[in-house]
Amino acid sequence: MSQIKIVTTQMLDELNAQAAAAPRRRKNLNLHTSEQAPCNRLFNAGEPDTYIQPHCHADPAKDETMMIVRGKMGVIIFDAQGHVTETALLDAHGKNCAVTIPCGVFHTSVMLEPGSMIFEAKAGPYAALQPHEKAAWAPAEGTPEAPGLLAKLKKIFAV
Repeated sequence: MSQIKIVTTQMLDELNAQAAAAPRRRKNLNLHTSEQAPCNRLFNAGEPDTYIQPHCHADPAKDETMMIVRGKMGVIIFDAQGHVTETALLDAHGKNCAVTIPCGVFHTSVMLEPGSMIFEAKAGPYAALQPHEKAAWAPAEGTPEAPGLLAKLKKIFAV
């Protein structure tokens, strides 16, 4: 049996379909073999109506790199009070294709086209976000206020 893992376009098509059908409107395909792996590598597919609460990764080893594979994604950086300080548009057919976000920086991303997908890498092991890593000034996922913030953030990238 081969020691390599080949990711096919069919696998990515299936991942996009799973994201579109998922309640959270996103789905990931892990390439790391366990949550304890020293490096987490994954494809993450998402639809434009998925909401990711602004957050940071407090662990100094958890800088996060995201590379657009399909579609378009907006990346938003905030200060500690929730003011937007920087944005980046990642476009699979554009000039910006990847971003690295240092640990401790509040950020979120918004998918701007159906079928968008990124490749993501950060240090492991996997650890769920802790309460202090979630932006207190932003609504939590699944709350009635979350779609309003998502719509506001997507307007930043309106063309």
